[in-house]
Order: sequence, then structure tokens, then C-alpha cells
Amino acid sequence: MKTSEIRGLSGEELGEKLKGLYKEAFNLRFRHATAQLENSSMIRKVRRDIAKIKTIVSEKERSEGKEI
Repeated sequence: MKTSEIRGLSGEELGEKLKGLYKEAFNLRFRHATAQLENSSMIRKVRRDIAKIKTIVSEKERSEGKEI
């Protein structure tokens, strides 16, 4: 997922996307632990997407004057 795509989403959409990525990360970790995951680089990709979204959410909160 590209950063420009993430910046175009609203706060509610970002929350839903983040929730979905957490579920996907859990499923990937579970499949990796049971040796059913063929492409283990997907775990890294999902973790990076989560980090991107969390960073952009915190940037938006700071720009609106909301502190964490």
C-alpha cells in the first residue's frame, strides 16, 4: 500500500484498514507457526503497512491539535 493512498483516506477508513491489517497479521503469524505459510515476506509487508497507517494517523492528530 502506498503512502499517498493512505493519506487520501479518512480517519474512519484508516481505522477500518488498520483493524483489517491486524487481523491479517494475526492470521499470517498463525499460518507461519503451523508451517502453512508459503510466502513469509507477507508478514513483513503487513507490519510495514500497519506502521505506515499508524504514522499517518498520528500526523493527522497532531495537525488537528489533538495530542496523543
